Amino acid sequence: MDVTTLIAKYDRRVPRYTSYPTAPHFSADVDAAVYAGWLADLPDTVPVSLYLHVPFCAQLCLFCGCHTTVVHRPEPLLAYAETLQAEIDLIATTIGRPLTVRHVHWGGGTPHSLPGASMVAIQARLRERFAFAADAEIAVEVDPRTLDDEALDAMAAMGVTRASLGVQDFDPKVQEAVGRLQSFEATSDCANRLRSIGARSINLDLVYGLPHQTEAGVRHTVAQALEIGPDRAAVFGYAHVPWMKKQQTLMPEDALPGPAERFAQRQAVEDVLVGHGYARIGLDHFARPEDTLAKAASDERLKRNFQGYTTDDASVLIGLGASSIGSLPQGYAQNQSGVPAWRDAVRSGHVPIARGIALSAEDRLRRDVIEQVMCTFSVDLQATAAQHGADPARLMDAAPALQELARDALIEWDGRHVSVTDRGRPFVRAVAAAFDTYLHAGAARHSAAV
Repeated sequence: MDVTTLIAKYDRRVPRYTSYPTAPHFSADVDAAVYAGWLADLPDTVPVSLYLHVPFCAQLCLFCGCHTTVVHRPEPLLAYAETLQAEIDLIATTIGRPLTVRHVHWGGGTPHSLPGASMVAIQARLRERFAFAADAEIAVEVDPRTLDDEALDAMAAMGVTRASLGVQDFDPKVQEAVGRLQSFEATSDCANRLRSIGARSINLDLVYGLPHQTEAGVRHTVAQALEIGPDRAAVFGYAHVPWMKKQQTLMPEDALPGPAERFAQRQAVEDVLVGHGYARIGLDHFARPEDTLAKAASDERLKRNFQGYTTDDASVLIGLGASSIGSLPQGYAQNQSGVPAWRDAVRSGHVPIARGIALSAEDRLRRDVIEQVMCTFSVDLQATAAQHGADPARLMDAAPALQELARDALIEWDGRHVSVTDRGRPFVRAVAAAFDTYLHAGAARHSAAV
């Protein structure tokens, strides 16, 4: 079967599997009381990661699928920062003892849309209420267009160790179509400034499948990006979900590349990165061989969470800020998405949880299987089931899909071991979906698999 036929067959709308079960299946059954109980029950020695969501930007990029809004006045930003500190206090008090933090990730939106003094104060509050490991990673997402000296000084004071820069594409025509004008020079200068204040690792976010992108164009963008010398690159297929993000309707839909062209663009990006010595990490990440992400992949220690592929193996991820999602051994919990509802809950002394899902034994088994497929491209179903004290026959509802994938040479499967082939790597989300019992149970709509 040729690639065009494979794309037509498998380029279905399936989750990105940054969690399992995925967010569309969360419900109000997990509320503030449930989550507070989960937090209080955490063992004293459990390592913790923190995710802080800042839902503000200077302008809205038309392709964006994040929970964010445009704010230019200082008052909402200052109020948000104050409420975020109050939430930190609330969560820490609920836990009742200072757990050890290994990773902090500031995401958005644009985290440095907050005043620099506010970012420093928030990071200081985290250190007051949690016990930080000596080598804790402090990561922040950065918009090169708006990183000013105040924000840079704040990141230096915060001890930022890793920064992720949004790039998307350097072609002016593409940038015009997606509403994000950003020069190569500004991006390169931003990376250099971040390195000067101690950010040891620089990641660039690249996107294919945008309006007016071509295979030749994305090759040129990647070649330019490599001049910046990133330690990592994340390469995402643009998720066209206008039913969720109305601003996407403002882009020229007739200029979007079709499935075959998207696939060619993805392969072109990979060819350039691998050709320059970057290791392939999972589905859509790349890293220098000496980078910790590449080493984790090589040692089969790679993990997957809401930020994508990661070295973070903490079993507890606490989400802070509007719309953020936490992952605990007991399940997932998401904060109120709207800033007013989140703020009101925190100010009233309530953990601002809106929804979530408690994990069953079946969920944990399938989450493990799916994570192995997404991270290592292989899984021993019998061994994994045994680790969960489960009968491997419980996973055999995936057999028809696996047989079909094997016939198309996307996987090798002997009834026990599933191994994704090189031909099947771009379709790994479809392989993972074979084990997803929620996928056909609801009406959730997802992005294209390739």
